Amino acid sequence: MAHDRVQIFQVSTLYGAATVAAALDAGQFGAPGHARRLLLVSNNAEIPETAVRIDAMTGYERIAARFDEVVDWNEAVHPHHPSSWAPRPEESPLWQRVLRTAWGLGSATVEVIVESIQVNPAKALAAVFAESAVHVYADGLMSYGPTRDELPQSIAARVRRVLHLDLVPGLRPLLLTEYGVGAELVPDDAFRAVLREIAEDGGEDGRLARAVAAAPTALLLGQYLAVLGILTGEEEEELHLRMLRGAAAAGHRSIVFKPHPTAPASYSTALHEEAARTGVTLTVLDGPLLAETFYERCRPGLVVGCFSTAMLTAAVYYGVPVARVGTGTVLARLTPYENSNRVPLTVVHHIVPDLEGAAEPAVPGAAPDGLAPLVRAVGHCMRPTAHPGLRAETLAYLAAHGTGPAAALHFPAERLAELDLRVPARTT
Repeated sequence: MAHDRVQIFQVSTLYGAATVAAALDAGQFGAPGHARRLLLVSNNAEIPETAVRIDAMTGYERIAARFDEVVDWNEAVHPHHPSSWAPRPEESPLWQRVLRTAWGLGSATVEVIVESIQVNPAKALAAVFAESAVHVYADGLMSYGPTRDELPQSIAARVRRVLHLDLVPGLRPLLLTEYGVGAELVPDDAFRAVLREIAEDGGEDGRLARAVAAAPTALLLGQYLAVLGILTGEEEEELHLRMLRGAAAAGHRSIVFKPHPTAPASYSTALHEEAARTGVTLTVLDGPLLAETFYERCRPGLVVGCFSTAMLTAAVYYGVPVARVGTGTVLARLTPYENSNRVPLTVVHHIVPDLEGAAEPAVPGAAPDGLAPLVRAVGHCMRPTAHPGLRAETLAYLAAHGTGPAAALHFPAERLAELDLRVPARTT
């Protein structure tokens, strides 16, 4: 059936696709049949040919079934890389005609739904469909931070809303607020239902079955920070070993490690050796699975990570206690200051207990009173020109919380000097 309206949903991760599916199920993009819906899949890995494709992930078919058609952005822009290609302004109308023909869009009104609007491929897609309304959905914790780069006004003026999960209940996103864009929650029950649906597809996965059979009580989440240049490979390997030692010290005797899909196999080897020394059973879950699929099948008593979104998913949607390892180290290493991982790190460091500290792992719950002021102050320091209205609030925060080691982790003296955010010395 021909439609006079088409919605193009751009996704690059299964977690993001699950967020979109939940928004669809909740009616946030209109009733079924309201528009023809295209799932536009992009593989943004540095070398796409060597990365796990989203359509190889367990549960993908369940997500894809919600759409009228699936199209491949990598194929559309080949031989260019989807993270680097964008049309020149004068070429955008030509590209729109090409894609309308290739995807059978005709003269239909198009809406685009994208992640990470400030970078390609989302930015390129919005540029190609230059008259289209744009909806942004948040793939994780980065929505709580400021927009990474300034958007062309031609795109910013068309953004209607930011859809996001309530990963930190009560905390509002900063993303795109400088353009007056409001945030809209994707309902918890809708997202949880999608996660259950994805997990049903994991029933035939032998790797998941073996992990569940080990009766683990703790899950360790690997993040490949070495590829981002934040840690060296050796330092990241040691980070994972610290996770294992901490979980073992907390009494967990059967542990699952879920490595990042692009992490080297040597990480798992070192963990197995450490597990043998520590006297715990270690199972590596290295299949194309979301961590949430594991949560559904085997509710652990602890999830450990550095600043993975899957930590907060465990706490919010499954009530699993969480703990962090290494956030202070990564915060201190993170460059440049405006690195978009800074706010996810800040949030996790503030609300998740340190596995190597005195506090017990916990379910963080609603955002504590001090979190939003901290995030807003960090956001201002990251993008001061985007949020000049937060300067006075940031100065007040810095004056109230001092400039000791804890504050310096979030507000290095060099950055404060660069922004002329000198805090008056306290009088006693």
